[in-house]
Amino acid sequence: MDRFKQLQTFVDVASLGSLSAAARAEGVAPAMIGRRIDALEARLGVKLLVRSTRRISLTAEGGTLLEDAQRILRDLNDSESLVAQGSARPTGLLRITAPAGFGRRHVAPLLPGYAERYPDVSVTLDLSDRLADLIEERYDCAVRIGDLHDSDMVAIRLADNRRVVVAAPAYLARHGTPRTPADLASHHCLSFGSQANQSRGWLFRVNGQLTPYRVGGRLECSDGSVLHQWTLAGCGLAWRSMWEVQQDLASGRLKTVLDDYCAPPNGIYAMLPERKHTPARVRAFVDLLRHAYADPGYWGEPGSG
Repeated sequence: MDRFKQLQTFVDVASLGSLSAAARAEGVAPAMIGRRIDALEARLGVKLLVRSTRRISLTAEGGTLLEDAQRILRDLNDSESLVAQGSARPTGLLRITAPAGFGRRHVAPLLPGYAERYPDVSVTLDLSDRLADLIEERYDCAVRIGDLHDSDMVAIRLADNRRVVVAAPAYLARHGTPRTPADLASHHCLSFGSQANQSRGWLFRVNGQLTPYRVGGRLECSDGSVLHQWTLAGCGLAWRSMWEVQQDLASGRLKTVLDDYCAPPNGIYAMLPERKHTPARVRAFVDLLRHAYADPGYWGEPGSG
């Protein structure tokens, strides 16, 4: 039990940003919170938090432990809820938000099967690239891709999201193949422009460092499906997710370039507004996504993108 208490305290401190905030949330003295963190670090033999008078930050080891600790505690809470609820069936209204392109390809096709399996659940799916406020807008779950900024949300990693630079063979025949990220300066690049998800540029691993490259071109669009169509038409290079272009790569409609410089994958996540008392309908939906995306054959199936 002490181990679970230490993990819960660690997650609370990391989420709330201070020992005193975690102590107030639990109703104990800050010194008690500090002793639990010290005991956890001593047991693991690593430093998890860097503490100063103003703020607390995670070490690299702390960042690794945080995701695992959230998963362990969530699974424990889920198991306890299942026991407490007995054989309660999922019921009620399930409200989901997901990015438009990904949601069309990899969320919406799974929902008819979910609805058939759980006839007492009604489903509303909102497809939008806007980041919705789950609590204010009363969503049960958000599917999100990339870097996460909702520290007060529960994040469940569903799959890796790898991004590659792609082009149509016709474009490469006309303009040549870039050999290094620096060569992108002389190519037509199709991008979201100033939108937040690519405002830093396209990311590459160069000499062991994650490096952004600002790209330029005459065509920009805020709709990923339009960029995809322009890429297929040979209008330029694009930095796209594998879930979108995998079938085009398999068929030869697109080719990857700069593979030796690919950045590490980010994640595809299910975001929940809280970790306690998650309704059965939400757990069933998240389990559906986890099982589907974990299937090695899923991402290569026709129509999966």
